[in-house]
Amino acid sequence: MKTLSGFLHGVNLGGWLSQCNHTKDRYENFIREEDIKKIAGWGLDHIRVPVDYDLIESKEGERKEEGYIYLDRALAWCRKYGLNMILDLHKTAGFSFDDGEQESGFFEDEKYQERFFKIWDDFAERYGGDSGMLAFELLNEVTDKAYCAKWNELAGKCIKRIRAKCPDIKILVGGYYNNSVIAVPDIDVPYDENIVYNFHCYEPLIFTHQGAAWIAGMDTEFRIGINATVGEMREATKTQCDMEFTGDLADDKNIDENYFEKLFKDAIKTADEKDVYLYCGEYGVIEKADPAEQLKWMQMISNVFNTHGIGRAVWSYKEMDFGIIDSRLDAVRSKLLGLL
Repeated sequence: MKTLSGFLHGVNLGGWLSQCNHTKDRYENFIREEDIKKIAGWGLDHIRVPVDYDLIESKEGERKEEGYIYLDRALAWCRKYGLNMILDLHKTAGFSFDDGEQESGFFEDEKYQERFFKIWDDFAERYGGDSGMLAFELLNEVTDKAYCAKWNELAGKCIKRIRAKCPDIKILVGGYYNNSVIAVPDIDVPYDENIVYNFHCYEPLIFTHQGAAWIAGMDTEFRIGINATVGEMREATKTQCDMEFTGDLADDKNIDENYFEKLFKDAIKTADEKDVYLYCGEYGVIEKADPAEQLKWMQMISNVFNTHGIGRAVWSYKEMDFGIIDSRLDAVRSKLLGLL
């Protein structure tokens, strides 16, 4: 499988230009130059920068030039400290992975689709010259599987428009079920040699999102350890999330590296057969989990990433319920950073 050099070890800057109160104070102060210097000092090679359309467009679709200042600044900081960057459109007009954003209609409405294309036309025009250090991620976490065919169509059209201005920039494309790894085989065949198949991994969800208030049915006081059996996790997934447990291990087994090997198997096979890059744009464990157990989970998934040369970016640098620099991880951070 091809290795996505320069994008192997990264961290997300969630909550800065996306999933936030879109105010100048947030843009100016949540992430500063010293944060980028710190990330570079950890030995990572890139950052992933989620961006909502609110940064650069009004609700009516009018361009907000002042928003681009923060993207320009992020690139300048990366250049200064030797980092690469993924520009991730986290929300577009008419679609967000988060129902709370009350965005809908993107997959049906050509006006929303044209706004999406225009954003990427503008990004390509403005940042196409940075292809040596920058990659584009078309859209974060398409949700329903029913959108699969339409999303493949829209992604193809968008890539053609980007390629008119940026013939060699890396472009990341994810699948349905919020960029689930099981959706990778259904992403269309590669359009060219600079396409990256992208997935996210928060499996097993009952462990990485234990007590998460935003998951319907989840008791915020619920806790489960990484050493629980698969059977225990399967049952908790049904009762706490009303979902099916993802993964193929017997009920009497514990989560281990083999769990992730099996989980990633078809995505790795697809990337090998199609000769495309494979990348994990988000992975991590909620702040409610025990830090020592988070470290065990990170060790397992990171070993599998390393075995197959899969690039990744942990979620997330600070706050957002998953913050790497938050004080709760003080006792394990040095070991944790060695796994990113």
